[in-house]
Amino acid sequence: TKLYNISYLKETRRHLRNNMTEAELVMWEVLKDKKFCGRKFRRQYSIGYYIADFYCTSEKLIIELDGQHHYTPEGIEKDLDRDTHLALMGKKVLRFENKEVLNNMSYVLKQIKLHFK
Repeated sequence: TKLYNISYLKETRRHLRNNMTEAELVMWEVLKDKKFCGRKFRRQYSIGYYIADFYCTSEKLIIELDGQHHYTPEGIEKDLDRDTHLALMGKKVLRFENKEVLNNMSYVLKQIKLHFK
């Protein structure tokens, strides 16, 4: 069974890449082309039925940038369920608020680096 970039999610991934939030665009500038600690990150990468904002295969690390809807009771429950499933697949999920990326990128990058092997 194929786990990564399942074909039926291709159009959704493309749509997400073409409509990134401001925080995602800023983060992508830091992560793309192995600019951050030489690690290769992919954007809008599907793992199982989930699409990760950013994924580093060598570290099995997912970076999620969250807007307001993630902080509602429904959003929190949905994210917890998703993170639990991804952890069962051996993936680590780090979540940051969009405003953290826009206002305190050095903190965000330090936190990501702490999870590198």
